[in-house]
Amino acid sequence: MAFHAGTVQVSLLHAVTVLIITCPCALGLAVPVVQVLASSRLMKTGILLKSGDALEKLAEVNTVIFDKTGTLTIGHPELIADDYSNADMRLAASLAAHSRHPLARALSAAYDGELMELEVTEHPGRGLSAEIEGWEMRLGSRAWCGDQTAAQQDNALELWLQVGDDVRARYAFSDRLRSDAADVIAELKRRHIDVRLLSGDRTAVVSDVSKQAGITSYKAEVSPVEKRDYLEALAREGAKVLMVGDGLNDAPALAAAHVSMSPSSAIDITQNTADIVFQGEALMPVVQAIDVAHRSTRLVRQNFGLAILYNIIAIPVAVLGYVTPLVAAAAMSGSSLVVIMNAFRLNLKRRG
Repeated sequence: MAFHAGTVQVSLLHAVTVLIITCPCALGLAVPVVQVLASSRLMKTGILLKSGDALEKLAEVNTVIFDKTGTLTIGHPELIADDYSNADMRLAASLAAHSRHPLARALSAAYDGELMELEVTEHPGRGLSAEIEGWEMRLGSRAWCGDQTAAQQDNALELWLQVGDDVRARYAFSDRLRSDAADVIAELKRRHIDVRLLSGDRTAVVSDVSKQAGITSYKAEVSPVEKRDYLEALAREGAKVLMVGDGLNDAPALAAAHVSMSPSSAIDITQNTADIVFQGEALMPVVQAIDVAHRSTRLVRQNFGLAILYNIIAIPVAVLGYVTPLVAAAAMSGSSLVVIMNAFRLNLKRRG
């Protein structure tokens, strides 16, 4: 069977046109262009995405769990003035100087004398210990080294100092709730997100903070392992959990969460574990990140829809020979531009 040169030329022209018009540029740009714009928008507000799939996971969140100290509160507690002996303060401050826990830092900052040189061990969820002249010293929670029979006369944060079997002192601290914490909780609830509080502090303290923030579901006096187990149990029930925490006690829970956030004031191990880090004393970045994640997800779906619609229309037209390679190139470029312009809608301010 003979082929005419004109027939071959037309066939090649149609084949080249189809190849050009089916170039998956629009599909290839659908996701990354949105992610780049979303990351840029969040970074301008002090929110850093550390995980490539953080936005996708954040859009699925239906439960948010907060730590208390340094997360719902500003994390800068102050030692409440009291009649602390200088000897006890020196022991306690010498232990506290080896920890980045907010209460330990506050205690260390309140003492301006000479510190003792100690080999200190930190026990997550409990406190600090060291040995001196055969005596074990402990600085930490009431349950670990405090007087559990003592009356809980206030809702103050506390550290206890124990030397051997002798409970020597109780150090009380005050910490303020972040200025926008209650507004953030209200915004999350308005989005039908379940909000909870997990903390290793005493029940009275956690209950008081929960009431101020507007959180009805809370759990106090939980260890780091119990926090992790709590999140794993929620995950088995189908919850997509966002964990927001800043301390060493929160690292296992952050790792177990569906997605995690941490303030920039958090310790290094917590920031390394978290998927997202936010700056500043405001808590509103939690809501902002969730909103951007939802809008990004919608735009990605729209981009996929636009790319598929383009292919449904353009490919049959190219196969039937109704377009030239030049028109096909313009159409292919146009589809990419449409996807890009749609993604830029992420930067438009929402009204209302």
